[in-house]
Amino acid sequence: MSVLTSPGFWFLVVVTAWLAAGVALKGRSPVGYWYAVGYPLTWARINWTWRPLAVERNLFVNRSSGRALVGDLIVRGSDLRPIVPRLWISRPNRAGLNVRIRMLPGQTPEQYAQASEAIMHAWRVQSVRVTSPSRGVVIITAMVTDPLAGVVVRNPEVTAVAAAGPADRAVLALLVGITEAGRSWIMNLRLVPHWLVIGATRSGKSTLIHAIVSRLAPHNVALVGVDLKGGLELSVYGPRLSGLATTRAEAVDLFTALLDLIMDRMTLCKVAGVRAVWELPDPPPPIVVIVDEIAEVFLLTNPRDREEAALRDRATNTLLRLAQLGAALDLHLLLGGQRFGSELGPGATALRAQATGRVCMHVNDSESAQMVLGDVWPEAVATAQLITAEERGTAVTSDGNGSWVRARGTLTSPVEAAETARMYARITPVLDRITRPWDGRAGGEAG
Repeated sequence: MSVLTSPGFWFLVVVTAWLAAGVALKGRSPVGYWYAVGYPLTWARINWTWRPLAVERNLFVNRSSGRALVGDLIVRGSDLRPIVPRLWISRPNRAGLNVRIRMLPGQTPEQYAQASEAIMHAWRVQSVRVTSPSRGVVIITAMVTDPLAGVVVRNPEVTAVAAAGPADRAVLALLVGITEAGRSWIMNLRLVPHWLVIGATRSGKSTLIHAIVSRLAPHNVALVGVDLKGGLELSVYGPRLSGLATTRAEAVDLFTALLDLIMDRMTLCKVAGVRAVWELPDPPPPIVVIVDEIAEVFLLTNPRDREEAALRDRATNTLLRLAQLGAALDLHLLLGGQRFGSELGPGATALRAQATGRVCMHVNDSESAQMVLGDVWPEAVATAQLITAEERGTAVTSDGNGSWVRARGTLTSPVEAAETARMYARITPVLDRITRPWDGRAGGEAG
């Protein structure tokens, strides 16, 4: 047999041509390189490394009890032939691939989430995400590129359309960024009325709120702020706010007035025979209450001060009632803070249960990530803790389909938010029993 007719020779020629094509594609077409070369290599790497990886990260079960009788002692150890869960690798997509795993008895999605960093390095992919769409199954999404890398800027055409469009019932579906799958990050306040946004200093939390306010400002929406740091953060939106509380006493008055207002709306709905305020023939404007540093509402400067404790209790109880009653009456809560822990008391836990929309950015302690995500997506906690301080604007949030996704908010500066607030100050709704914090003397117009 000659060299030219040898199967090994032609196999070597094919492999060499394949690798050469991969080198040529890598710089010119990353997507083409992924489909032609990257996916086969990753597929082989996943199958090659899965068993030792599962054993190393304790993602297996023993074939037997792992116990033996040695003399008069029962010795417990690991079985030498552990059972590793089977996996199914999907077809490639532009961003990566999915690996479906049927969990073994006794396993939970959290175990796979905790091993996500090891999986990422073993498979040599950009990032991995662990979700559990159904009982007994986990999906590991392996991303070969990072759509969230770099700064996410706003699309001017989308902004112009949003600013020029009239107020309608779709106004509360807000485009605030992109997800890791390259899709739009939509915060729909009608579907999910209350949101909890937690992130450490400089994590991008304020930038996200700037983006939300900038999307709402051109429409007939009442924006109300509570900033117990003396208005340091939310005063930037002053011209567009229908109300602003900067002390706990002001917050109590503001929450009470809002509660009276939605009780009036409830009466209107009963008289009209409708179940939601937006079903009224002439619905009042939606109300979005932005609370900066939600922990300040619960914490006490002096626990022995009865007057301060009484104010705190009134504020937290009224806020909780707003959360419970506000959804159908078009009142929505946006609760932001640097951390959110169990030390805030049972009121905070009750409020968290009402705020089903969750956004967790980079946090400095594991309890905050656990508090924000642990009750709805336990497997997402590990991913949230991997967000670094340099990944400003990156968050773990709802994907709109009952699961979670990594996303990044668009870059919206305080200057842009302030300019937007001044531009639309004239359309700020006036709410009964609530005084606007802006009178137009600094360059804006009062509504």
